[in-house]
Amino acid sequence: MATTKSPRPNRTLDRDLKSRVSLEQANLAIRQPLVAPALAATFIFMAGLLTSFAFGLGSPGIIIVVAAAIGAYMALNIGANDVANNVGPAVGAKALTMGGALIIAAIFESAGALIAGGDVVKTISKGIIDVSYMSDSGTFIWAMMAALIAAAVWVNLATWVGAPVSTTHSVVGGVMGAGIAAAGLAAVNWPKMAQIAASWVISPVLGGIIAALFLWFIKARISDRPDKLEAARRWVPVLIAIMAGAFATYLAVKGLKKIVRIDLQTALLIGALSMAATYVITRPLIRRQSDGKPNTKESVRGLFSVPLVCAAALLSFAHGANDVANAVGPLAAIVHTVDAGEVASKVSIPLWVMAVGALGLSFGLMLFGPKLIRMVGEQITKLNPMRAYCVALSAAITVIVASWLGLPVSSTHIAVGSVFGVGFFREVHWRVTTNNEVVKKYVEKEVAKAQKAKRKHRKLVRRSHFMTIVAAWIITVPAAAILSGLIFLVLNAATA
Repeated sequence: MATTKSPRPNRTLDRDLKSRVSLEQANLAIRQPLVAPALAATFIFMAGLLTSFAFGLGSPGIIIVVAAAIGAYMALNIGANDVANNVGPAVGAKALTMGGALIIAAIFESAGALIAGGDVVKTISKGIIDVSYMSDSGTFIWAMMAALIAAAVWVNLATWVGAPVSTTHSVVGGVMGAGIAAAGLAAVNWPKMAQIAASWVISPVLGGIIAALFLWFIKARISDRPDKLEAARRWVPVLIAIMAGAFATYLAVKGLKKIVRIDLQTALLIGALSMAATYVITRPLIRRQSDGKPNTKESVRGLFSVPLVCAAALLSFAHGANDVANAVGPLAAIVHTVDAGEVASKVSIPLWVMAVGALGLSFGLMLFGPKLIRMVGEQITKLNPMRAYCVALSAAITVIVASWLGLPVSSTHIAVGSVFGVGFFREVHWRVTTNNEVVKKYVEKEVAKAQKAKRKHRKLVRRSHFMTIVAAWIITVPAAAILSGLIFLVLNAATA
């Protein structure tokens, strides 16, 4: 009688293989969170290394090398935090995938920084500090170094918490804190600081109101109409034309300063011409796109998807042109002061400094950007292409209005405020429409009370995110200022 081999060895082998696979998966899960920081550290090291080839590691050159590495770290944080405001609504509305959003933002942010980025920047961030109080070049260099480090660390911390903050305000706070530590309170331009403080409130509130008004208009004139597609054929080309005019004006005012200087009146004329041309082009396109579609809200929302993607790209370009220069301004100031040996109120930004900003921005976006993109696009309130379009349109119009009024506003505050505006409008609109339905459908008193109680607790904006973001906005400037002042004191004492 033949003996049967025991299957136990095979089972043991299977268990060993399964254990080995599980161990490899566990190791991969552990290593994966370390990949992005490792790549970021490599970029920072390479920025310093390549700079050392040009400037050397001698007494003056080492300062530029260290500053370039810190500037690269700052650029990474801009990409991780600030860019989410431009593409987050499109991702939340499912008009763009996360991968598509990262690619579009990286390309257009870098193009905006390199093609249309400002070639001259005030080294002390829009006149916050009077440089005459820091005539000693060594003191000025350490002050700018401290401002750059503090701003980068604060933006990094905000990204880790999940709060989109203003990069410009972080730099302003860093410069102010280092300036106070270096030259005292008298060196600060306090009226300018008061304007910036006012923008903390004005930017998000104005953006939220404009976004809510556009959403109300779309719902009243298009999506809530009996014949939605016919209403869309009439009004969607108008809304796209408004977007084209707004972005043409926005880019003319903010995004093309390096190529040509355009005043606000000329920019408005450019915007009006763009609006008229866009309306003529898009009207037949929208009619063809809507032919044969069912008369539903989903069909109307689909008409906004392509314009929303275009808006995300244009916002990214304008942001790269306008904000990256502000972020690398302290680095440009350090390079100029080391080379010239004197402190200047305005300096030219070398191409390699702008390249550090542009590349760092792209790497930061790719490595760390998805967290804030999801926060802005998905976790504050539910967005669709129609609502996200209102957010993008509001961002462009609010910047134009602020430029006309001469107010220093933050594109981050405007975009996030617009998302909140859309969410709170949805809450108000839901309560009103639900109340009307209750009156029509139910007569019994108890049923009406139950519906009223349900309506009262309906929340379409996450309050926890709202409070976290607002708190981060409020403390950005003072937190960056305190951190910068402490860093300056340490650097100054170490080099004394």
